[in-house]
Amino acid sequence: MKILVTGTSGQLARSLAARAQGQAEIVLVGRPDLDLDNPATFAPVLKSVAPDMVINAAAHTGVDQQEDEPERAFRHNAEAPAELARLTRLAGIPIVQISTDYVYDGTSTRPYVETDMPNPQTVYGRSKLAGEEAVRAGNPDHLIVRTAWVVSRYGRNFVKTMLSLAATRDRLQVVADQFGNPTEAHDLADGLLAAAASWQQRGGFPQRLYHLAGQGRASWYDLASHVFAISASVGGPSAVVEPVGSDQWPAKAARPANSELSSEAFSRDFNFRAGQWREQVGALVTELIGTPSR
Repeated sequence: MKILVTGTSGQLARSLAARAQGQAEIVLVGRPDLDLDNPATFAPVLKSVAPDMVINAAAHTGVDQQEDEPERAFRHNAEAPAELARLTRLAGIPIVQISTDYVYDGTSTRPYVETDMPNPQTVYGRSKLAGEEAVRAGNPDHLIVRTAWVVSRYGRNFVKTMLSLAATRDRLQVVADQFGNPTEAHDLADGLLAAAASWQQRGGFPQRLYHLAGQGRASWYDLASHVFAISASVGGPSAVVEPVGSDQWPAKAARPANSELSSEAFSRDFNFRAGQWREQVGALVTELIGTPSR
């Protein structure tokens, strides 16, 4: 099975390429060949690659930046997926759209399930929700997967930022009243590959959306504290973490107070469950300390 993955440098795209050996042929395509600002580039890429499936992992993810450039956010996160959905439907192939916990407002007192009503509070969340709706309308053979708090050895992410800051600072303030599911990108890739294998066996996707995120609840403070505990245990940089409230760490885009996702439906339908976040993040930190960063 050949899978075209949009984007070449993102955490998920690189994780899919790393994890797919023996399961699928992954073709990563990004700018300039496939440019979210130029939908005219999509059809030639699809014709050239001739994939069995498309996973749209590319997006505009600058949450604060998007508050100042909503047109670009919707162009990347809604209009581009709409065109990909149209083209994949014409080609008779499925599309997997990656979405986000930011489609929720964060007011729930329990983990969100797929039937909970979205209520995005940011341009990013609204544009990603619009992308979901466009894919749903544009290609009946689709899978929409919402995830959260992705970390990995690739690119930029919270874990790598914390380790970098601890190399030069003894104390850090980290928000302690926002909660979610840290998700290791290889876990996310493994889940999507399991779903792709299921599609191949069944001849189609269940026409619905799913959550797929790491197991367990954490605040950013919890995550930072765990990163430094593991790092210190393997001889890496560490810092004292001071918990602060969201009101002490203002941002242009409001973050959900609780965006914890339940992944039970994905586990049931695709027989895959992501790992516990503490174990996955611990392994990631150990790997990062022991190998050069990329």
